[in-house]
Amino acid sequence: MNLEGIINVSGKPGLFKVISRSSNNVIIESLVEKKRTAIYSHNQANLLDEIGIYTYNDTIPLSQIFTEIATKTNCGPSISHKASKTELTNYFRDILPEYDEERVYISDIKKVIQWYNSMQSLNMIKLEKIKKKEPKTKK
Repeated sequence: MNLEGIINVSGKPGLFKVISRSSNNVIIESLVEKKRTAIYSHNQANLLDEIGIYTYNDTIPLSQIFTEIATKTNCGPSISHKASKTELTNYFRDILPEYDEERVYISDIKKVIQWYNSMQSLNMIKLEKIKKKEPKTKK
């Protein structure tokens, strides 16, 4: 799953695509509204391809979590991020059984599911096709 160039900006709803960068700002475009705006160094922003979820052994990239959700839902919508805490934690435990429950908060789970559903509604969730190796024929 390719999350390159997609960011979350603190204080702004939704996800954004990076359009261009300069020395003092970044031009971003809302994935939903297609409106462009600038963010500056004082804005808190995170690239989705740099976000990971803590497990007891390692940190799993967000793209891998999205792939797991897409596999489970057949690239369809996930559970609502507004579901109860119990439903969300059970769902996330089903997706990533080894996630660190002490370091991954319910707010983190809600963000991941909300981001997935947002991208899914825009047809941005795609599973990569596995190429089958064709057997070599003897001559």
